[in-house]
Amino acid sequence: MKNTKLLLLITLFLNFSMSLAAQSRISITHGPYLQGLTEDEVTIVWTTNKRAISWVELAPDDKTHFYHEPRPQFFSESYGFKVVDSVHMVRLKNLKPNTTYRYRIYSQEVLSHQAYHVTYGRTVASNVYSETPLKFTTNNPQKEEISFLVLNDIHGNNELMDSLLIGARWDKTDLVFFNGDMTTDLRSEKKLFDDFLDKAVTLFAKETPFYYARGNHETRGNFATTFPRYFPTPTGQLYYMFRQGPVCFIVLDCGEDKPDNDIEYSGIVAFDNYRTEQAQWLEKVIQGDEFQQSPFKVVITHIPPFGNWHGEKEILDKFVPILNKANIDLMMCGHLHNHIYRERSDAINFPILVNHNREMINVQANKQQMDIQISNSGGKQVKAFHFKTQNNSNP
Repeated sequence: MKNTKLLLLITLFLNFSMSLAAQSRISITHGPYLQGLTEDEVTIVWTTNKRAISWVELAPDDKTHFYHEPRPQFFSESYGFKVVDSVHMVRLKNLKPNTTYRYRIYSQEVLSHQAYHVTYGRTVASNVYSETPLKFTTNNPQKEEISFLVLNDIHGNNELMDSLLIGARWDKTDLVFFNGDMTTDLRSEKKLFDDFLDKAVTLFAKETPFYYARGNHETRGNFATTFPRYFPTPTGQLYYMFRQGPVCFIVLDCGEDKPDNDIEYSGIVAFDNYRTEQAQWLEKVIQGDEFQQSPFKVVITHIPPFGNWHGEKEILDKFVPILNKANIDLMMCGHLHNHIYRERSDAINFPILVNHNREMINVQANKQQMDIQISNSGGKQVKAFHFKTQNNSNP
C-alpha cells in the first residue's frame, strides 16, 4: 500500500512538474498579422508570453522549400538595439512593389540582461515544416482593379464579424478596413485580442492586411494609450494615406465624440488639438502627386461630419473644408449603427456612406468605376452603389 501511494505521489509530482515546464516555455500567443502594407514595406506584429527578441525570415514566393537555403533575417529594432518585449513589430522595408513574399516569425526569450551579458532561453517560430509558409503581396499603385471590405462598430462581437465575412474571397481581396469601434473599450491586451483581433487573425490577417481607422471607443479605457503599439502605420501616426491600384485612401482619426472636458474622459484627452494637427497634415498630403493622380479618392473615418455632437462638428469644421478642395469621390463612416447615404451638397461636396454595424461593404474598383455592394450578416446583398471617375461625372 505504501509503495502504491509513493508511486502515485511521484506520478503526480512529475505531471505537475511537466505542466509547469510547459507553461514556462516561450510561446506565440497572438498573431502574426500584417500592418501598414504599402508598395515597399510592411510591419508584421505578434505577441509572446515571454519577453524576447524577435525577427522575421523572408523568402521569395518561388518553388523552393523554405528550408532550401538560409533566409535573410530582419529583427525588431529600435535606435540600434534589438527590441526585448512581448509585443513584436518587425518592419520590413525596401520591398519590391507588386511582389509576393513568404515569411516566418521567430522569438527568442531573454532570460536576463546584466551589464555586459545577455542570457537567452528557448526560441519559438511559426511552422514551415508541416504547414505552408505564410505570405503577403506588396501593394501595386498600377494595379488595374482592386477589391476591399469595410467593417465597423463590431464592439467585440466575434460572431457578428464571422457572419459578415462568410463567403469572403480572400484570394481576391486586397485589403480590409476596420472603420472604428471594433471594441467597446480597451482595458487589456487580452480584451483587445478576445474582442476581434484573434478572430481577424484566424480568418485573414496573417496574409491579407487590414487598415485601422480608430473609432471613439478605441480611445476609452486604461489600455487605450497602447493602441498604436498594436497597429503601427508607415507614418507613425494614426492618420495616414496610401494607394492600392486606382484608389488613394486617406484614413483619418476622428477622436472622441464629446468635448475634451466632458466628465466621461476624466480630464485625460486632448482631441481638439489633435484634430487641428491632423488638419494641417491633411492640407499638405492632398497636394501630392500620389493623391492627385489617383483615379479614385476615398476617405475612411469613423465619425461622419454631420449631427449635433462636438466630435461631428469638429470633423465638419476642420476636415471638410480641406476635403471639399480635394475632389473626394466618397467618404466612408460608421459610428451611427445605421445605414445612411448622403449625396454631395453645397456644404459637403462629396457623398458620404455611413455603414450599418450589422452590414459589410464590399468594393470593386478599376480606373473607370467603383462598384459597392453592401451585405448583411446572412450574406444577402441589401444595397448597391455605383461611382464613375469624376472626369466622367460621379453620381
